Amino acid sequence: MRNAATRPAGPDHVWSVDEHLEDILTTVRPLEPIELQLLDAQGCVLVDDVTVPLSLPPFDNSSMDGYAVRVADVAGASEEFPAVLEVVGDVAAGAAELTPVGPGQAARIMTGAPLPPGAEAVVPVEWTDGGLGEGPVAGMRARSLAPEGAEGHVRVHRPAEARAHVRARGSDVKAGDLALEAGTVLGPPQIALLAAIGRGTARVRPRPRVVVVSTGSELVQPGEALGSGQIYDSNSFALTAAARDAGAIAYRVGAVVDDADTLRATIEDQLVRADLLVTTGGVSVGAYDVVKEALAHVGDEDVPGSGIDFRKLAMQPGKPQGFGAIGPDHTPLLALPGNPVSSYVSFELFVRPAIRTLMGLKDVHRPSATATLRADKALSSPKGRRQFLRGTYADGEVTAVGGAGSHLVAALAHADALIVVPEDVESVEPGTDVEVVLLG
Repeated sequence: MRNAATRPAGPDHVWSVDEHLEDILTTVRPLEPIELQLLDAQGCVLVDDVTVPLSLPPFDNSSMDGYAVRVADVAGASEEFPAVLEVVGDVAAGAAELTPVGPGQAARIMTGAPLPPGAEAVVPVEWTDGGLGEGPVAGMRARSLAPEGAEGHVRVHRPAEARAHVRARGSDVKAGDLALEAGTVLGPPQIALLAAIGRGTARVRPRPRVVVVSTGSELVQPGEALGSGQIYDSNSFALTAAARDAGAIAYRVGAVVDDADTLRATIEDQLVRADLLVTTGGVSVGAYDVVKEALAHVGDEDVPGSGIDFRKLAMQPGKPQGFGAIGPDHTPLLALPGNPVSSYVSFELFVRPAIRTLMGLKDVHRPSATATLRADKALSSPKGRRQFLRGTYADGEVTAVGGAGSHLVAALAHADALIVVPEDVESVEPGTDVEVVLLG
């Protein structure tokens, strides 16, 4: 991590959303580049530009099963008056020795096989009798199994222009071309291109390892029986899935009971596999807010930016937040509130950009758009807080889903956008244009 940004003084300072996000993004550092095998590099961000060392395709080759011919030899060919050519051999994909095609001659050729010397075009097998007198759709590959010396002749029923059905050398990319730019996320097509130009490895920033820890003695693993006063732990599943969706390798830790020593030990155990730690719950001002109790004094006073700073944000949901560094490597830690909607909205606003920054991406934010609010009545918003309401977005319009409650998981499951209500707005009338953050 870099040293933390200059932070506003005083424990009573209320941070804006933008201040908190800026503090995170000026502190988190992209991971150091490493060289990975191609399949291990999937999902990673390319560090350097990659240029093409050899042209693709590296030689002229056939795009069809057919016959390699000279243009003059098939000029004027028709069903009634076919061109009859001597078949001088076969050209298979990967062939090293090529028989030249002279006047009045043809060579059977397979898709991807190099164009033999003297040939100027390829006529598809469907334009011929297949070389066996079997009609225009005779099987090329069956003919290639004929006994040696049985090449014979082929009748071509249509003329061909020069370079017909020929893939030219370098028609995909040429040597020296830019194959992929630095900053490209390597998906299957990009990995295919790297392999096609002979690259077995790629220099990338690795996918960050994110560890998610939920806290609360009331939390029960899904699939187990609920006792009195207990609820299922959904936050750790939601945030682990969200971290993976953001591009991270994410690990979920089972819910930790409300005990500061247990939580500290759990986090210390997880540091070995974490580039980023995310906790949920225990950051407010209650008697059992274990995250604050466990992490409030873990920093090194001699190291700027070390330790966790717990703060209040001018937002709803998600007012209580924590951010800082922990452990010998100063691993960044984001402490999110425990209500399900609060934790998820906080993840989208703060954790996802941190993950994308670790990856080395230039654009770390979700896309946003302006949409017209569809509603039966005005939406209210608390003065002085930036509110994020859940909504569904389509065709330039957005509809609120559920209410403002931070416990409404069902409404969150049906939302694909966040409706942003600024701090200075207390009511949004139907038909008003609003900013939306697109989650899909």
